[in-house]
Amino acid sequence: MSRICQITGKAAMVGNNVSHSKRRTKRTFDVNLFDKKIFLQEENRWVSLRVSAAGIRLINKIGLKKALEEAKSKGYINSI
Repeated sequence: MSRICQITGKAAMVGNNVSHSKRRTKRTFDVNLFDKKIFLQEENRWVSLRVSAAGIRLINKIGLKKALEEAKSKGYINSI
């Protein structure tokens, strides 16, 4: 399973470590991901998701059902 949020589609970014002498070496900026089990009230079941902190906030804001529908329409998840 890759390190991508299933709700927002956030993935790791690539950048540089910059030392005091301005030498640059490659590094990755990883996403703040959590493996969460969230209860889907409409279908009376638990859903396991790998979501970022921003994804959890989005679920709290618009609701799990709507967040899953948007993620499915954008292609971040294929089935719920």
